[in-house]
Amino acid sequence: MPSGWLYPGMPGIRAVAVGVCCGAMLAAGGPGPAAHAQGGRGDGGEIPRLTDDRGRVLTLRGWNVEDKTNRGDAALSAITEKHFRDMRGKGFNFARLLVFWDDLEPRRGHYDTRYLRKIERILDWARTYDIQVLLDAHQDVFGPAFGHRGIPEWATRTDGLPFTPNPDDWFSEYFQPAVQRAFTHLYEDQDLRRAQAKMWRTLADRFSGHPAVLGYDLINEPMGELREGEDLPTAARRIERDQITPMHNRLADAVRAVDRDNWVFVEPTPIVGEGVPTGLGKIKDPKVVYAPHFYNTAMEAGADYDPSAGWIESYEAAVTAYPKEHRVPVVVGEWGPLNNALPAMGRFYRDALASLNRYSSGWAGYVWCYGGGYCAVDGAGDFRTNKEQTASPYAAAVAGAVRTDTYDPASGEYRLVYDAGRRGSRTTEVSLPPSAHGWRITVDGRAWASVRRVTAGESAVVRVRARPGALVGVRVSVNR
Repeated sequence: MPSGWLYPGMPGIRAVAVGVCCGAMLAAGGPGPAAHAQGGRGDGGEIPRLTDDRGRVLTLRGWNVEDKTNRGDAALSAITEKHFRDMRGKGFNFARLLVFWDDLEPRRGHYDTRYLRKIERILDWARTYDIQVLLDAHQDVFGPAFGHRGIPEWATRTDGLPFTPNPDDWFSEYFQPAVQRAFTHLYEDQDLRRAQAKMWRTLADRFSGHPAVLGYDLINEPMGELREGEDLPTAARRIERDQITPMHNRLADAVRAVDRDNWVFVEPTPIVGEGVPTGLGKIKDPKVVYAPHFYNTAMEAGADYDPSAGWIESYEAAVTAYPKEHRVPVVVGEWGPLNNALPAMGRFYRDALASLNRYSSGWAGYVWCYGGGYCAVDGAGDFRTNKEQTASPYAAAVAGAVRTDTYDPASGEYRLVYDAGRRGSRTTEVSLPPSAHGWRITVDGRAWASVRRVTAGESAVVRVRARPGALVGVRVSVNR
């Protein structure tokens, strides 16, 4: 949802989310005040963790990967193997891949097999570099009927209501009468409901067995139609409760008809970014992930980060209410400011990462590309200003119950303490990004690490195997 935009009814807001038996390390506890717990682990957390098919606790760190420009024969051509090689080389293990219904089904009932093969090629690259992929059914301002991407023109019904493009503030186009009515028809027309479900059955049937696929994001940033006199937060909660919740349940059922194993990711409206709790109801599926986005209105309009405004705190309070109530994991599907080099943005990245890591199982920054704007890296593949903070040590998969999981950005020290499981996989994986000095790995307890030192400038995945039930401590420190 990156862009500038105006919330109707909200004047002036422009917007576009242990014991001591294992030796000195475990006895020492976590790092000092600068440290933060990652993913809310070790806090008796009320929000469940994402897990893999071996029962390991997962942490996802990565980026969105997209090609919004090219269509037809050129669709997805902007995405290359280099994207995945470079992401893995900087320590990331997750990609949210944007796919478009208008490319998949350009004519009603006609699914483009070439497009499916292109998706499969991208998934093969991800598998090569051990990156897990979330397939995101993306839409911006509904779709090509309004000059964007997403829902096909043949599935766009406006009842003749007006639409006026606003390229300087594209998100405001969501509040055009024609766009709002198109969402109402998508949610309520039986034939469009069936078509959207069939689209998801087609995708899930094709890719359910691909080893790179983690799950399916059913629709990006769903919106809806405001009623006369209704303010935006009230409208968002109603739309989420009465239209988006039933849609998510329909689409989850469509996926489960062909895929019983992968996760289903569900999004609220982007209004949660203003600290408004979602009105989403229960999604009746055993493997649901709540997948909100994390954007600040003022920052998307070009302002610098203001720590005193309390936005991150209000967002965290709002966005954690739903997963606590419904007992589902959280993965933040998009986040990251446009003007990341402003004076306070270093503080923003520190505060944002600390918050995200308290409650989520992971996140995907926006966006992995090579250049300016929102791009993570420049043309040479180097992190753009402040975005290097997104690359830090983390436990990608923990084979056991996590007690402590902390990273201190000031010292560069990472600590993990866990009780090794008695059944299933015994291998924990710790992902390390490149460091100018390299890394030193220390393990306490009845456990063994595959690597004890990592050379300067190299990334690594450290595999720790433990005796069943052992209390294990892992410390990663900068090799000085």
